[in-house]
Amino acid sequence: MTIGVKGTQMTELNPAQASSRRTFLQNTAVTAATISTLGFPQAVHAAESDTLRVGLVGCGGRGTAAAIDALSADPQTTLVAIGDTFPDRSAACLQTLSDTPEIASRVAVTEDTVFSGFDNFKKVIDSGIDVVLLATPPHFRPEHLAYAVKQGKHSFVEKPIAVDVPGVLSVQKTCEEARQKNLAVVSGLCWRYDLGVKETMKRIQDGAIGEIVSIESRYNTGTLWHRGHEPGWSDMEYQIRNWLYFTWLSGDHINEQAIHSLDKTAWLTGDTQPVQAMGIGGRQQRTDKKYGNIFDHHVVFYEYPSGVRVFFTTRQQDNCTPFVDEIVMGTKGTARILTNRIDGEKKWKYRGPKPSMYRVEHEELFKSIRDDTPINNGGYMTNSTLLAIMGRMCTYTGQDLKWDDVITNTERLGPNTYEWGSVSEGTVAIPGKTTIA
Repeated sequence: MTIGVKGTQMTELNPAQASSRRTFLQNTAVTAATISTLGFPQAVHAAESDTLRVGLVGCGGRGTAAAIDALSADPQTTLVAIGDTFPDRSAACLQTLSDTPEIASRVAVTEDTVFSGFDNFKKVIDSGIDVVLLATPPHFRPEHLAYAVKQGKHSFVEKPIAVDVPGVLSVQKTCEEARQKNLAVVSGLCWRYDLGVKETMKRIQDGAIGEIVSIESRYNTGTLWHRGHEPGWSDMEYQIRNWLYFTWLSGDHINEQAIHSLDKTAWLTGDTQPVQAMGIGGRQQRTDKKYGNIFDHHVVFYEYPSGVRVFFTTRQQDNCTPFVDEIVMGTKGTARILTNRIDGEKKWKYRGPKPSMYRVEHEELFKSIRDDTPINNGGYMTNSTLLAIMGRMCTYTGQDLKWDDVITNTERLGPNTYEWGSVSEGTVAIPGKTTIA
């Protein structure tokens, strides 16, 4: 048993799967008819040279919110194209954007610039945009970002940026190409753009609690959504619609959600790499088959060359005590990162402005483009994703792992091609039996 779905080949469509494909195409036609009633403008209304044309790839909740934040962040932006694997998601997204008063006048998507299918990202990127917002399930992120940079587009890249090590290495290469092309790559690791967190981090780095000794990091929360299983859905459609629960699509919740906490620990340790890690994990509440093959809890201890240790926990279980924050212990005091509080030789709490970090990251993206000083967050967004993957590898296998064990791993999760049909969902890892491929 290995830790993921390795090189799964697509099979020929059987009659039931062919029916599923026909159902999907019928739904596409219905949704297209629905979209046509929204009253599209005939052309982009703002043709000035300083208007940035934006495209959205991935029209779920995060993608829709990212589009709202992007247009709200800069009044000289216009959304001109959207795409999603599923046309009903595009239609719902477009309706939400059109119903949002502060940005509705700059939603200039036409009937010809709403795209669906697995290649929707290419059509959005090739539609004449300047900036693309990438917000699909993270399995697809490396390919999507690579194409955006190849085509000369600035990018906002939701977290995480990959689900496996080959994907991370691909993104590292792409980010270097973006740097050479003077293209912006801004990460969705949003706490890096929170003013209170930034000031707290700065004070810690300036010695407010002395030398860091250890970091306790927790992302303990409840369960999330599940979209059910409609009659006629193929394996592929079911898994993508419920992508959170399949490691090949999300990387498990340690990667998809709790990466926010791991990213803060990385920030505190100077975005360096740990020497080694050990982990414990499993599934206790979410044991039903509908929850795919991810765990519902992970505990990982990371050891850094400086001697700093990170004690990390993440849990998605209902009716348990929630807690999300980092407690930093230093030689001269302690700090709480999200609470923006330092208890050192001098007590301090941040009391400055707290604009939306989601809005700020887009403000800084567009400013960097206009100032011709494009931001490139490639370094920390790839490092933090590797931390999450390292933790998952430890919890899935039950083995202590060194950093070199992780970065040399060549396993690619997921199918080699994307078609409406059968696809393996992978098996639930069993520590002590699951091995590294």
